Amino acid sequence: MKIAIASDHGGFDLKECLKAAFAAEWTDFGCDGPGSCDYPDYAVAVAEAVALGEVELGVLVCTNGMGMSVAANRFHNVRAALCRTAADAKQARAHVGANVLCLGAVNQPKEVAQEILETFVGTALSDEERHARRRAKVERARRLSDFSGLAKDDPEIYTAIKAQVLQEDTEINLIASENTSSRAVRLAAGSVLMNKYAEGYPGKRWYSGCLPVDAAEELARRRACELFGADHANVQPHCGSSANMAVYFATINPGDTILSLSLDQGGHLSHGSPVNFSGKLYNIVPYTVSRETERIDYDALERQALEVKPKILLSGASAYPRALDFRRIREICDKAGCIMMVDMAHIAGLVAGGAHESPVPYADFVTSTTHKTLRGPRGGLILCKEKWAKAIDKAVFPGMQGGPLENIIAAKAVCFREWMQPEMKDYAAQVVKNCKAMCKAVQDRGFRIVSGGTDNHLFLVDVKASGLTGKEAAAALDNAGIVVNKNTIPYDTESPFVTSGIRVGTASITTRGMKEEEAALIGTWIADILADISNTALQAEVKAKAKALTARFPVP
Repeated sequence: MKIAIASDHGGFDLKECLKAAFAAEWTDFGCDGPGSCDYPDYAVAVAEAVALGEVELGVLVCTNGMGMSVAANRFHNVRAALCRTAADAKQARAHVGANVLCLGAVNQPKEVAQEILETFVGTALSDEERHARRRAKVERARRLSDFSGLAKDDPEIYTAIKAQVLQEDTEINLIASENTSSRAVRLAAGSVLMNKYAEGYPGKRWYSGCLPVDAAEELARRRACELFGADHANVQPHCGSSANMAVYFATINPGDTILSLSLDQGGHLSHGSPVNFSGKLYNIVPYTVSRETERIDYDALERQALEVKPKILLSGASAYPRALDFRRIREICDKAGCIMMVDMAHIAGLVAGGAHESPVPYADFVTSTTHKTLRGPRGGLILCKEKWAKAIDKAVFPGMQGGPLENIIAAKAVCFREWMQPEMKDYAAQVVKNCKAMCKAVQDRGFRIVSGGTDNHLFLVDVKASGLTGKEAAAALDNAGIVVNKNTIPYDTESPFVTSGIRVGTASITTRGMKEEEAALIGTWIADILADISNTALQAEVKAKAKALTARFPVP
């Protein structure tokens, strides 16, 4: 067994005694003698080795053990326990899951300390549900440990963040463009990498001292290429809109024509809305879905592309519940002689997990956000063919942005690595399964679903067909602890501030571990609320049920 050990001057003699008396593969981080030294330095060394998984257990010794235990417990994934008896050691391991043993040299004779060490190493974690549940709660610390320092430094911001944690913990989030990132992603996003200015690209920066951020950015870029099978990746865009802007800047001129899905049909602001830069700078020609099927009619799109002759044919959407046929779109682009650009922001996680066909083999450019179904930090991403690499990098910097957010880029790298794990394929598939189950539950209650169903992570409910507005429906569901958003539906006659529909997504509840049973149950609650929208007592009842459900499925 690999065990890290360290002590300060007060624990030096006991440390040496333990190493001699107990057979293990020891890694000794010091100290090396009885001269005065600072215990935190040695506690950090052992705690880091345990946190990194370089050793299985750690042992820390000082005069009374308290300083070492406090210092080691500053590390996530380290549970340091001060033990004075073998019984303490057994309980610390079995119940608490301690992985660092702390000993005080003055607390017991050396032979007792040896017995404590032997018991600690020889005790397995209890598999009883109550102990496993409590260990999980210790590690999560209700997620407050991630930002606990703010409680003193800025209590008002601490209160705001704590309120967000409470909201996430107790409400059912069905916003299709939202998800919950892992602790690892959050830690990278809040890291000291935010301190570094790094204009340029790895190896070609305008500032000195960029070797650490160069390593992080290159990891993110390389992982993005590997994950999506792309020739080139630019991970610097601050958001999805910036990623889209960079593609426009790299390929066409102001006034050129872009053929894109109309915003009121499920498109996005940065695809040509007149209030957005894209609509102000470029000639946007919208395409629409079929009135009959509410799906993209690719034959009609081909006819329109051949007539319009756009410079870019842009596909991708923020509210389109059906799979996109990228092979067919590539054929249309080839016939029309235009660039194929895909904004996969909403489906990127499904693409990464194999639950939706990838646009990368077909498109000249693929843009994305890194949150939504991809559940990383809020940011942007560009993937492109090698022939466009220099042009796209130049468009991002210096053409569009200055210093990149290297802390967010590091968080993107963490996210991409997470998606390389085999279990993420199951997650992506489950998102779609959950969406179908929830959609069916609502549909079975008589509510009209746009396009008749869903192939991905979201579906749209036509609430106007039931005499409601999207604004009213979203507000009532919010009161019931179920968060959706009002959304326009194809050929909507209501204003964008009122709408005829709501958009519902399942990425966030899937991240919590919910499956078809829970998704269908939530669907019935949605239908209950929409069927009796003024019933505040029902809303309160459903809110209590939603809170009880979320308690069973903690946010990561």
